[in-house]
Amino acid sequence: QVQLVESGGGLVQPGGSLRLSCAASGFIFSISAMGWYRQALGKQRELVALINSGGSTNYANSVKGRFTISRDNAAKMVYLQMNSLKPEDTGVYYCREHFNDYWGQGTQVTVSS
Repeated sequence: QVQLVESGGGLVQPGGSLRLSCAASGFIFSISAMGWYRQALGKQRELVALINSGGSTNYANSVKGRFTISRDNAAKMVYLQMNSLKPEDTGVYYCREHFNDYWGQGTQVTVSS
């Protein structure tokens, strides 16, 4: 069955870094566009970063220059490197496969001193 399993979240101080990972299974990962989304408490879920099957990327304006999305097709993994984290980056981060609209369970990221 389809699975998207996120990991790597946690508590980090402002200015710190985290690397999120998403392990995919149950579908043809190499041809899938993959995205990272986040949802802050009381807010709508929003797109953070997207990577297509060819490796082209797009980012939300709020994270450009700080976050980097990447993928490893052989390992069926997608990553989100997050640097210079800010308190407003706090939220639950989800991995999504776009064509079939598969979602992971999410991983909590908290940026606080």
